[in-house]
Amino acid sequence: MQTSSQALYRVAQIREAEHIAIQNLQMPGLQLMRSAGMAAFNALRQRWPEQNRITVFCGAGNNAGDGYVLAKQALDAGFGVVVYTLVPVEQLQGDAVTVYRDFIQAGGQVSAFGGWAQATGVIVDALLGTGLCRPVSEDYALAISHINHADRPVLSIDVPSGLHADSGCALGHAVKADLTVTFIALKCGLFTGEAGDYCGDIVCSSLNVPDSVLAQLPATAHLLSKIALQRRPRSAHKGHFGHVLLIGGNRGFSGAIRLAGEAALYSGAGLVSIASRAGHIDLLNIGRPELMCHAVETACDLQPLLEKASVIVIGPGLSQDSWAHDMLRYTLASAKPCVVDADALNLLAQHPARHANWILTPHPGEAARLLGCTTADIAADRFAAVKKLQTEYAGVCVLKGAGSLIADESGLWVNTTGNPGMAGGGMGDILAGVTGALLAQGLTLVDAAKLAVYVHGEAADAVAAMQGERGMLPSDLLPKIRELLN
Repeated sequence: MQTSSQALYRVAQIREAEHIAIQNLQMPGLQLMRSAGMAAFNALRQRWPEQNRITVFCGAGNNAGDGYVLAKQALDAGFGVVVYTLVPVEQLQGDAVTVYRDFIQAGGQVSAFGGWAQATGVIVDALLGTGLCRPVSEDYALAISHINHADRPVLSIDVPSGLHADSGCALGHAVKADLTVTFIALKCGLFTGEAGDYCGDIVCSSLNVPDSVLAQLPATAHLLSKIALQRRPRSAHKGHFGHVLLIGGNRGFSGAIRLAGEAALYSGAGLVSIASRAGHIDLLNIGRPELMCHAVETACDLQPLLEKASVIVIGPGLSQDSWAHDMLRYTLASAKPCVVDADALNLLAQHPARHANWILTPHPGEAARLLGCTTADIAADRFAAVKKLQTEYAGVCVLKGAGSLIADESGLWVNTTGNPGMAGGGMGDILAGVTGALLAQGLTLVDAAKLAVYVHGEAADAVAAMQGERGMLPSDLLPKIRELLN
């Protein structure tokens, strides 16, 4: 992925930037359209230098105009160019009419798409653009299906047609691009939700709109970047790097808390203790004697462990019985910084509270329970969901999933590491342990969450590169996490 900025904006903000550029900086809309088409063509040539044929699918709006500019550029460069339109060209309006006529005057031809097309070379998707906010209509769905089944490389202009540019949701059907060339600034919906299945690589062209224009608009979010940890002093000892207490592993769920505990060890915590049911204690540190395991059956058993800990992780394998309720209640009463995960989040949904000193790490199902809505509601606007979580529960909130989101009161970040190999039980337990360990080593709440999420995905990407995604185990990530944090 190549971008000129880490800031993400909603479509309405990009339109405002265009308006400022046109009205205040005398950058005509036609100039911006021609710049967009040229930028897309240059990106096509750079990505596929061996190609000399293109097939362009155009719709009715400015996105189609960008497509006609690209088509003329390709024609001028000696490419074989085929253009299909889904609307009568008489319906084109504004600057799109001008660039369409430029293409025709240069010797180009346009054919109506009648449900079938002979696609050669690189397919250029200039169908719908960023304005789409409803399910794709039948005729566009047919064209999108044709593009996706043509077995040709695909470039999408601004956003893959059918993908909501703010939320990353596919609106019924969407083009699966190999390369998306977007303009002025990065759009939020290119980096979360279903976007990873459709965008391919992403490049951004500013169209020469100066940074001062975007500076007038507050970014909705930023792409997450890796935070560098300081080198440890040579005089360091275990007391310098915190004591993480992990609470969970109810009857039958000892594996979850073991994974979280090992992740805390591999991430550099000075001491790692586990509080779990008595029946698990003899098993939890078999093969991992560095874990200090304690039988906790009552709140009285838990209290001395809480006093010694600097950071608490609660939730992995916790379940939702009376023991789990007691563990969570006493944890929150301690006022220690904590990471709240898994069933601790489900319990929290039953008795909502606000704490400034915690990190919540829900997946979409847990987020839906915390907000009293459905998982579909969460998917419809993940940015709004994570902001609402943070507003209602305070602290730092991590909404897990493809393109995990992190929010605190000051901002919102989107993660770009990770892969589908992580779609398995136990991956969240690893993340909880890593987060707790980084918090114990002195990172702020938000920096611990940001680095943990980034490195968690980065480790999974490294494992996938060596061994593939299918069958990836959470424990496979542990050595890579240690390596990456060093």
